[in-house]
Amino acid sequence: MGSFRCRNITRTFSGDGVTTNALSDISISFQEGDLVSITGPSGSGKSTLLSILGTLDLPTEGELFFNGKIINQLNAKELADFRFEKVGFIFQQFHLIPTLTAIENVMAPLFGRKVDYDPKERALGLLERVGLSEKADALPSQLSGGQQQRVAVARALIHEPEWLFADEPTGNLDSETGEVIFDLLRELNREKGCGVICVTHDPSIAERAEVQVRMKDGKIIEVIDTRLAGHA
Repeated sequence: MGSFRCRNITRTFSGDGVTTNALSDISISFQEGDLVSITGPSGSGKSTLLSILGTLDLPTEGELFFNGKIINQLNAKELADFRFEKVGFIFQQFHLIPTLTAIENVMAPLFGRKVDYDPKERALGLLERVGLSEKADALPSQLSGGQQQRVAVARALIHEPEWLFADEPTGNLDSETGEVIFDLLRELNREKGCGVICVTHDPSIAERAEVQVRMKDGKIIEVIDTRLAGHA
């Protein structure tokens, strides 16, 4: 298991003669097994921070450490291997492949990779874990939004990552289904010790995280650790 540390991370985007600071001098650490929510207005830098933590994007300035090693200086193949070994992603739009069945979608991250386990057996086990074993052969079009997101959660877990990064995972779901998805992420966090960082607009979900990060204008304005004295 590993921990992340951001040191003075800035991410700048330029276009049409305009430069925008999506992140400004971010320094924060996340410990192994943390359950984290990141909230803030649109444009506050939440998704950019998540993308940099997951190495889908790289900072303009600053360093990202994993277990004390700077990882934003790795080459493209090393970054891809890091993501495969350490990180699982869940997105608002599900990103399932429409022509593949549920079980094939769960196995998709393993395509082209050699692994020392049976991908189908593990995928079936994960579908069972998220309550969808009976839908293994269904196409995404035959599933509800909540079911598609549960397939996406199973897919994110197929390579047993140490961290799950979820970007608005309940954003396209009704509130009740969203609660079910977050409950699932929280259970995985507790059962597997898998760290979870969840970007969300939903205050009721955000406040159930152990570590609550609030952002505005590319900066972290507050961090609440509910495990510390004075919090329930």
